[in-house]
Parts: sequence; structure tokens; C-alpha cells
Amino acid sequence: MDNLDVHLSRAWWLVALRGALAIIFGIFAFVYPGVTLVVLIAFFAAYMFIDGIVALSQAVRFRHDRERWPWLLIEGILGIAVGAITYFWPGITAIAWVFTIAAWAIITGILEIVAAIRLRQVISGEIWLLISGILSIALGIAFAFLPLVGLLAAVWMVGVYAVLYGVVLLSLSFRLRSAGTPQPGSPGMRGT
Repeated sequence: MDNLDVHLSRAWWLVALRGALAIIFGIFAFVYPGVTLVVLIAFFAAYMFIDGIVALSQAVRFRHDRERWPWLLIEGILGIAVGAITYFWPGITAIAWVFTIAAWAIITGILEIVAAIRLRQVISGEIWLLISGILSIALGIAFAFLPLVGLLAAVWMVGVYAVLYGVVLLSLSFRLRSAGTPQPGSPGMRGT
């Protein structure tokens, strides 16, 4: 094994720990979706605020560059503003997020239906694109009229992702662990 393989196989337990934590977070998202949403919003607020500060510092650094400077300045101000709004009004941020998803789903659905109608004369099976468009519109309307259900669904989707991600990491960690264990008959095993 080369150095990278040795280091990875020795650190299998760190990958397993990450996987276990992801699974715990995913389960937590299902059991306590409200708390999970608050935590996700808080992390988003912190990220946006810090990202805005970094962009402002880059704007100062590139203040003599007429192309970069104004965009970095705008990005920094917007990042800090979005971070502050998210921190001070997390409920508004969460609802705005759901309405953004709803608008995206409705617009996407309309575009898919239009594409299905146009493709009707070119391919067969366009019905599936039409159905996906209808489902997208239905999701968008459901989120628009039931935003709290939309928030709950979003948190649960994050939970599903976290559990699946954790399972994948655990699987990887066990592969790494077995890669570091000498197999019978390998040069690393001492013969009898």
C-alpha cells in the first residue's frame, strides 16, 4: 500500500464518525424538524454574514480594480444584509425560502409542459415530461398554499439526505478498515 492508502485505512474511524453523525443528524431532523429548521437557518445566517465580510475585504483589497471592485462590494453588502435579515427575522427567511421553491417549481412545471407539447411531434413518450410538469406545478401550488408543510418537507429531505450520506460514509469506512487489515497470505502477514 502507498502512503495515501495507509493514511486512509488508519483514519477509517474518522470517516465512520462522520457517517454516524450524519445519520444522527438525519434522525434528529425527522424527530425534531422545528429545531432542525432553526439550526439550519442560523447556520445559513452565519454563512451569509461571514461570506459578506470576506467579499467586502476582497473589495477593499481590489479597490483599484474597476472591474472586480463594484461587484465584490455589492456581493459583500448583500451577503451581510441577507445574513442580518436571516438572523433577526428567521421566520420570514424560512417562508421566503418556501415561496422561492414554490415559484421555481411552478415555472419549471410550465416550461416542462410547453416542452412536452413542442416535443409531441418529434418524439414519443413526451407524456412523461408532461406528467413531470404537472407534478412540479402541483408541488409549487402545495408549497405556496401550505408553506409550513413545505418547510417540514424540506427539513425531512435534508434528513433523508443526511441519513443516506451517513450510510455511504459508514460503508466507505468499513472498506477503508478492511483495506488496512492484512489478509491471510499477504506480505504483511507473518507466516507460521
